[in-house]
Amino acid sequence: MNDETKCLHAGYTPGNAEPRVLPIVQSITYAYDTAEEIAKVFDDPTLSLVYSRFGNPTVMAVEDKIAALEGGVGAMCTTSGQAANLLAVLNICGAGDHIVSLGSIYGGTTNLFTVTLKRLGITTTFVSGDDSDAAIDTAFTDRTRLVFGETMANPAMTVLDIERFARIAHAHGVPLIVDNTFATPVFCKPIEFGADIVVHSTSKYMDGHAVQIGGVIVDGGTFDWENGKFPEMTEPDESYHGISYTKAYGKAAYITRARMNLMRDFGVYPAAHSAFLLNLGLETLPVRMRQYHANGLRVAEYLQSHPKVVSVKFPALPSDKDHALYKKYLKGTCAVISFTIAGGRAKAMAFLDALKLVTNEVHVADIRTCILHPASSTHRQCTDEQLRAAGIDEGLVRLSVGLENVEDILADLEQAFEVI
Repeated sequence: MNDETKCLHAGYTPGNAEPRVLPIVQSITYAYDTAEEIAKVFDDPTLSLVYSRFGNPTVMAVEDKIAALEGGVGAMCTTSGQAANLLAVLNICGAGDHIVSLGSIYGGTTNLFTVTLKRLGITTTFVSGDDSDAAIDTAFTDRTRLVFGETMANPAMTVLDIERFARIAHAHGVPLIVDNTFATPVFCKPIEFGADIVVHSTSKYMDGHAVQIGGVIVDGGTFDWENGKFPEMTEPDESYHGISYTKAYGKAAYITRARMNLMRDFGVYPAAHSAFLLNLGLETLPVRMRQYHANGLRVAEYLQSHPKVVSVKFPALPSDKDHALYKKYLKGTCAVISFTIAGGRAKAMAFLDALKLVTNEVHVADIRTCILHPASSTHRQCTDEQLRAAGIDEGLVRLSVGLENVEDILADLEQAFEVI
């Protein structure tokens, strides 16, 4: 099936006289005929469902749909994109381990890596996509366990050279984890370019309507976990009677361990109703992404020519420094535009206050146009050095172009520019 068809049909196929629309299974638990049957599932939770902290039929249908879209062997939904990032890392990292990450990633993920994971004994070294291979190689240690980046960075809108970082990661015997939130699998499938694990904040374009917080981890099934660096994947797990994930689950070892081990202990599994709402968004994802691209490009061209705008970061623009990478990896772009207003923080915040149609809010990738000043909000906790690494200055504004008529969006931007 092509993506448009997968978005409508993958993950759930009704039987005879069953509901055509994915049903909401609003139940915490599941009934069994015998105690012995339950005991077997506690030995191996992949056999069946016992409790909705592990899995729920509605959520699992959405997981299967997203795995199909990304070309993975399995997926696991979480209660937020941050939870997806956390479990994706903790699945293969412990105290004393190390991460190599692009410095341009989302500020919330930067905080996760530099504050919370550091307290757990996991350290991070940040690199730039502009660094040479040799410089990036020096960031690795014998305890490095993964490389992390975003297909299109939030809010820097730089494009990750996926093949290059996959090659570097694999040369050091570790997987590449890519956050594909902004591109979505409609515009980019990182696994096809060498990524091993894909994560999303499903609250963004996948949902599209700002009605549920969620995340997902997709296992590409491509990485060789039996290279000596990942004993948690290969050695017996005493909490499951000595099971070896690679031996028992093969290519799906990573995602199975995430569910059986981490979801068991952290319990950050979404509710069935949230998954139902996410599925509604997924069904229209290809249609929406094409319109986002058209609206975003039109607005980016307008901003690029405006005298009060110092710079515009939007990889679909031919003048963008990442345009070649955009053409290589992406079939289109999202509608998130980062641009810098002349006059710094004061002028940028005054511009936001002057908008009438465009909403000043902490969100992105919605059907409604919204805007944010990252330095004073999402990246407020970052140091000056971290802000520079993320491509953020005092006058930078992140605009998420929605699906309104583009002329109305442009008119609102113009009147706000006139106010400042």
